[in-house]
Amino acid sequence: MSSFTHPPKHLVREYLERRKRAAGPPPSPEEIRRQLGWAMMMPQVKLPAARN
Repeated sequence: MSSFTHPPKHLVREYLERRKRAAGPPPSPEEIRRQLGWAMMMPQVKLPAARN
């Protein structure tokens, strides 16, 4: 079983504050992971394709 490392709480709080002030729709989950630096910590797992 893989263990996942989550971004530190302070980074998530800072991200949420920035998102609150940002205009437009929320980014994709992949973009959120990239912005928080979580993508680098995740094992190579295939994510399901986004629905249109």
